[in-house]
Amino acid sequence: MGRGKIEIKRIENITNRQVTFSKRKGGLRKKAHELSVLCDAEVALIIFSTTGKLVEYSSTSMKKILQRYVTASGARFWEHEQHEMFYYEVERAKVENEWLTSQLRQRMGEDLASLPIEQIHQLEQELEIATTKVRKRKDQLISSQLDFLRHKEAALEHDNKYLEHLVLEHQALHGYYYSSSLSQQEGASANPFHEVVPPLRVQPSQPNLKDSGYGQPDLQLGYNI
Repeated sequence: MGRGKIEIKRIENITNRQVTFSKRKGGLRKKAHELSVLCDAEVALIIFSTTGKLVEYSSTSMKKILQRYVTASGARFWEHEQHEMFYYEVERAKVENEWLTSQLRQRMGEDLASLPIEQIHQLEQELEIATTKVRKRKDQLISSQLDFLRHKEAALEHDNKYLEHLVLEHQALHGYYYSSSLSQQEGASANPFHEVVPPLRVQPSQPNLKDSGYGQPDLQLGYNI
């Protein structure tokens, strides 16, 4: 007697379904291997069970066969995969952002009601360590600013002394020129005609007048008749 024909439909019994899946997946992988060897074909087999278990077989490289499939069929499931990866990355970043926001609020003294005593104690220690570091950094900045101000004060004091020295020199020079000017003015007022002008004597130019005994010639104007 031969085996009866099995009706192809979903097996309702869960145990029988799992047993049938275990038996037939092995036979399917065997058939795929025989096909690849006999016909020199590239075969890729991907199966997911109802429980999500992955069963796969590839005669060469699964990635290479899938890339060849994308080229031949024009399928775009790689973009879908990238979209899924992007979606999961966004979700991960969102969860991380919410966690960081919660940590920040707790360090500001907010949202502490839901924390147990152990986490509150740990948070207190972290805040004390952070406060110590902040104070140390603040002291360093204050010390640096004080050093800068001391150097600036010394430079300003040096410039002030230099300017004071220039002012004293200018005053001394001005007093010297002022004293000299007063001395010259006093000397000029005591002897206003300090230059003696020699007397001017006029000698007659005619020798007969000089020797004639006449003091001065007479000058007459008129007509001779």
